[in-house]
Amino acid sequence: MPEKKLKTQKSKVKTTAKKVKAEKKSSSVITRSKATRQSKKDKIVTPGQSSIRSEVVQSSLNMNVLDIEGKLAGSITLPEAIFGAKVNPTLMAQAVRVYLANQRQGNASTKTRGEVTGSTRKIYKQKGTGRARHGAVRAPIFVKGGIAHGPHPRDYSLSMPAKMKRAALFSALTSQLKSGNVVVVTGLEKLEKTKKMAAALHMLGVQKKPLVVMPHLEESVYKAGRNIQHVSLMPASQLSTYAVLNAGKIVLMKDAVAAVEKTFIK
Repeated sequence: MPEKKLKTQKSKVKTTAKKVKAEKKSSSVITRSKATRQSKKDKIVTPGQSSIRSEVVQSSLNMNVLDIEGKLAGSITLPEAIFGAKVNPTLMAQAVRVYLANQRQGNASTKTRGEVTGSTRKIYKQKGTGRARHGAVRAPIFVKGGIAHGPHPRDYSLSMPAKMKRAALFSALTSQLKSGNVVVVTGLEKLEKTKKMAAALHMLGVQKKPLVVMPHLEESVYKAGRNIQHVSLMPASQLSTYAVLNAGKIVLMKDAVAAVEKTFIK
């Protein structure tokens, strides 16, 4: 009798343990399902709301405007599409390569043995002289002869889609702005002497290869700065990725900001 009671008690303990395990599993499954539902709800983004992982983008880029003496003369908002673009080094490198390739004239030319002026008769007989066999005296092996495998006029130009050019330019301008190499200035149009232009650039602290960007080709500014060493002057419509990256500092005339936006953002 006592053995039977022990067996029944053991069986009861086993059943209760199984029930507890089953309850724990069901509760864990319920909590997991609730957690997944809650995470799905968190991921859902309603219209007008931004997701948690989305990066915060500045709506405007404010910069100080300096006068020709380097003093504060106001502020200006730079267009975000141009000066807040994504920096793409690969695209900038491609744009620079295309620009430099398009600067090559490709007019180097040499004459072959058939184009050099001179006799084409055989200089001596083929056999019996003990010397090497030769034909015309204007062969490449002789002085005043033709050039073998020399350069001939060719086209080195490369093409690049306009959208890619524009994206590379915006990337270059953004990169220079992040490096602190962009200055917005007002009053340069009043300078008509090279001495005054040099003094103004010195006061602004942009002596190292400055690129002065004009809203259009202003004759007074161009004449005042064209004779200063390492100074480049360019209207906004002619900006290129190479010119921006090659410059140590970019001096934007105040009206040139709107001209750049008008030219490259349509």
